[in-house]
Amino acid sequence: MYAALQQDKLQNVSLEPVKVPHWERGKESAMMIQPRKKNLAILGLGGSVGTPAEGITAEVIVVSSFDELHRRAEEAKGKIVVYNQPFITYGDTVQYRSQGASKAAKVGAVASLIRSIASLSINSPHTGWQYYESDVQKIPTACITVEDAELMARLSARGVKIVVNLNMGAVQHPDADSFNTVAEIVGSKYPEQVVIVSGHLDSWDVGQGAMDDGGGAFISWEALSLIKELGLRPKRTIRLVLWTGEEQGGVGASQYYDKHKKDIANMDLVMEADSGTFMPLGMQFSGKPQARAIMEEVMQLLEPINITQLYDYADGTDISFWMEAGVPGASLLDDISKYFWFHHSEGDTMTVQNPIWMNLCAAIWTVVTYVVADLEEMLPR
Repeated sequence: MYAALQQDKLQNVSLEPVKVPHWERGKESAMMIQPRKKNLAILGLGGSVGTPAEGITAEVIVVSSFDELHRRAEEAKGKIVVYNQPFITYGDTVQYRSQGASKAAKVGAVASLIRSIASLSINSPHTGWQYYESDVQKIPTACITVEDAELMARLSARGVKIVVNLNMGAVQHPDADSFNTVAEIVGSKYPEQVVIVSGHLDSWDVGQGAMDDGGGAFISWEALSLIKELGLRPKRTIRLVLWTGEEQGGVGASQYYDKHKKDIANMDLVMEADSGTFMPLGMQFSGKPQARAIMEEVMQLLEPINITQLYDYADGTDISFWMEAGVPGASLLDDISKYFWFHHSEGDTMTVQNPIWMNLCAAIWTVVTYVVADLEEMLPR
């Protein structure tokens, strides 16, 4: 991307070093041994410890919630906890992926297997980062498919004993070198004032990361590329930031914020696209009512493509640091009804992308970026 942005003749193309966690998946497998042999499709969760070379073979306890795990804590000792939690929304359900291992370890479990955080599964496991609590034993943890979690729940409900062998070669290495990738169109009148438009370049090792977040990264690049090709130069600087380490909890964005927060008074608007590039519905915005009123007017410029709606609550791990400090934020809102079919799975490939939808997303992103950067005054905060 650094070479591509230079070739595109954008300004101030640079790489800002970032230290990121370096976790290696290694070989992994799971086999249900009792009541019958069955291969279980798994994806180890980010940051998980590995198993011994021979794996872990243990009886399974299936629970549908943390509350049930707490009630059955004595039963969980020495067992593999299988979470078969229902999918409600991503925000409600992802806690099982992020916290499941530590909560299982607290009651003496030897490993945890989490039903994939997915609204649809075709025997597809979905990975993601998980977080160990500092004072709790680290146990291996992986996601299994919705189908296998429900299978084990049915067997368990009938009183059938389930035994699983889990083998994971996961390794946590010392932090590695990576970069936030940056390019600009320098403002004509207030070059020190900045509108950030962004997506994240890192993705999971499965699939291609085309949806999460190739689409968001590329429409952000396209915004600057189109503005340059049209010969436009707004009053303020437009800065493209392609983040690294988002999947590990916004590592690149956090380090970027620490480095640049001294310039917060000149940060006009931070924008991030990280919910796919499906059919766009509008924009989400977080900021003062006065700023929202301006953004509503900006959105009316998109009437020719009939996408003018401004929704509340901008969303984005990478821009959250700036929004928490009071900088107005915006994010792309599109139809995410199928997003979690592919999220963090082998299914996140270019096949997910629709060129017509991506063009519409790029149009919204470009118009909003340019017009806000070209206003005479910064957005109120």
